[in-house]
Amino acid sequence: MQEFLDFLGRNPILSLAWAGLFIAVIVTTIKSATSKVKTIRYQQAVQMINKENAVVVDVRGREEFKKGHIVDAQHLPLAEIKNKRLGNLEKQKQSPIIVVCNAGMTSSQAAQLLVQQGFEAVYNLHGGMSDWTANNMPVARKKR
Repeated sequence: MQEFLDFLGRNPILSLAWAGLFIAVIVTTIKSATSKVKTIRYQQAVQMINKENAVVVDVRGREEFKKGHIVDAQHLPLAEIKNKRLGNLEKQKQSPIIVVCNAGMTSSQAAQLLVQQGFEAVYNLHGGMSDWTANNMPVARKKR
């Protein structure tokens, strides 16, 4: 125990950095455990699409969406969700919604916004389209 206290005394900046990281991990863990948005992997997404008729919402830009997206995905950029212009998605508040972006970060933000707008079952695709394509899952391409 004395060695630990000596270390803290000799390395205050490093000690603060470790304490900050520890707190950040705890906060992130609690936040994800209490969030209404659940993160799912591509296998779970496939099951939900096939068995529960989940709606896939792609929040990437138009050009990225055209290059390749999950089959039957609806294109709804993050800006549209922020402005509450949901189009046909508004009618599907009770359906499971899977939100997708490139890596899962933007879709997490979009999923939180959808929950705030009254959607009941919102899921974020872990790893986004990068993970989807890396696992050789089917991709549709939109023609110009």
